[in-house]
Amino acid sequence: MLWSLLKVVIFIAIVAGLTFGVGRLSEFDEVAFLTVAGREFALTPIMAIVLATVLLLGVWLLFKAVGLIVATLRFLNGDETAISRYFNRRAERKGFEALAEGMMALAAGEGRLAIRKAERAEKYLSRPELTKLVLAQGAEMAGDRALATETYKALVTDNRTRFVGVRGLMKQKLESGDTETAMKLAERALALRPKNEEVQTTLLQLQARHEDWAGARATLSKALKAGNVPRDLHKRRDAVLALAHARAAMAEGKIADATRDATEANRLAPTLVPAAVMAARLAIADKNPRNAAKIIKAAWTTEPHPDLAAAFAEIEPNETPAARLKRFQPLLAKHPGNPETKLLEAELQIAKEDFPAARRALGDLAETHPNARSLTIMAAIERGQGAEDRIVRAWLARAVTASRGPQWICGNCGHVHAEWRPVCANCESFDTLAWEEAPQSEAALAGPASMLPLIVGALEDHRGPEVEEADTVAETVEETNDDAAPEATEATPSDNATETVAEARN
Repeated sequence: MLWSLLKVVIFIAIVAGLTFGVGRLSEFDEVAFLTVAGREFALTPIMAIVLATVLLLGVWLLFKAVGLIVATLRFLNGDETAISRYFNRRAERKGFEALAEGMMALAAGEGRLAIRKAERAEKYLSRPELTKLVLAQGAEMAGDRALATETYKALVTDNRTRFVGVRGLMKQKLESGDTETAMKLAERALALRPKNEEVQTTLLQLQARHEDWAGARATLSKALKAGNVPRDLHKRRDAVLALAHARAAMAEGKIADATRDATEANRLAPTLVPAAVMAARLAIADKNPRNAAKIIKAAWTTEPHPDLAAAFAEIEPNETPAARLKRFQPLLAKHPGNPETKLLEAELQIAKEDFPAARRALGDLAETHPNARSLTIMAAIERGQGAEDRIVRAWLARAVTASRGPQWICGNCGHVHAEWRPVCANCESFDTLAWEEAPQSEAALAGPASMLPLIVGALEDHRGPEVEEADTVAETVEETNDDAAPEATEATPSDNATETVAEARN
C-alpha cells in the first residue's frame, strides 16, 4: 500500500517537473540556427529537444536494422538459427530477469511472487531445470503441495533434473509421514547421487526406523567411502546396527547369528554397554564364563554401569554373598570414587548383611547426590541396623521425589527409555540414546514434596490405633518408588533390607 502510494507521488513529481521545464523553455526567446547542406534552419529550444530525441531514436533503430541485416546474412550463409537467436535475445533477457526476480522472492520468503516470476520466466526460457525448480520451491513456500508435487514429477522426467525431482518428492513424503515411500525414493536418489550426504543420512534414518539393519549398514558403509562420516563415528554406528541385528536374530531364535553380530558389535565399540552385556550373556549361555567376565571387565574399565554388574552376577548365580563380594573386587577396584561403584559395593555389603560396611561404602552419596537408588539403599541400611520404622520410611519418602538417577535418555528430544534401543521411541532418531541423569523441573516435584511433612509426620505421631493406616500410607510410598513393595511379613531386619535394595534396583 505504501509502495503504491509512493509510486503515484513519484509519477506526479516527474510530470510536474517536465511541465515546469517545458514552460521555462517556451519562455526563452533565443533561437538556434542549424545549417544542413547549405540550408539554414531556425530551431526553438523545444524543437531542438524534440529533434535530439528523434535523432537518438533513429540511431537506435539503425543499430537494430544493422543487427537484423547481419543475422539475415548469416542465415543465408548457412547459419539456420541466426534469425531465431536475434529475435529470442530479448525474450531470453526478459526470462532471466524474471528468473532472477523469482530467486530474490524465494530469498525474501515470498512464495506466491516466486511462482508468478517462475511462470513468467518459463514463457521466455526453455530452461526447465531452472524455472521449474524455482516454481517448486515457491509452491512449497506458499503451501501449494499439489503444484509442488506436479512440478517435481515434471523434473523427474528430465535426466538433468531427475535427482532434484526425486529428492523433492522424498521430502514431501517425509513431511506427510509416508516413510515407506520416502525410503524407496531415498534409495532411488542415492542411486542417482551415491555421494550425496543428505540423502545418505535420510536413508540411514529411514532404514533404522523400519529395522532394515542390513540395508542401514550398507548405507553407512557408502557414507564412509564417500567421506561423509568420520571413521570413529562409523565404527560406533556400525556397532549399534550390528547389535540391533543381533537382537532381531535373537528374537527369531537364530542364536548363531545373534552371537556373531553381538561379538562384532562389542569388538567395534567396547564402550557400548548393551553390546557388552549381550555378548557376555551369550557367552554365559555358551558355557564360557571366562570370556563373559573378560568382556564385562573391559567395558567396566571405561564406565561402570548397573547392567554390566547384573550380567557379571549372572556368571555365578548360585554363589554366596561373601563369595560374590570377593569376585566383584576387580570391578570395585577400577573406579572406587564412581557413584555406581559405591552403590554396587553397598548393595553387595547389604546382601552380606554387613550394614556398617555398606554405610561406609555408600559414604555421603545419599546426601551429596541423592536419587531413588541411593536413598532406598540408605533406607535398607537403616532397616538392617534396626533403626525405627519411621526413620526407614522417611528415607523411602524422600526417594519418592528424588531423581531416578542415570537413565537411557534421547539426546535429540529428551525422552526417557526404560532400556536401551537403537532408535528413539519418541522422535525416531537413530543412535541418540545416552546413559545420563534426566533433569527434573521444580514444578514436577512441588506437589509430592509438599506432602512429605504430612507423610512423615503421620508415621511419627500416630503410632497407636492408627498405626495400620500409617503403614498403608508408607506402603503406598514404597510402591510409588519401587513398583513392587513387599507384603508385610514377619522377617528379620536384614531380610527386609535385602528386599528393599532388590526392589530399588528393579
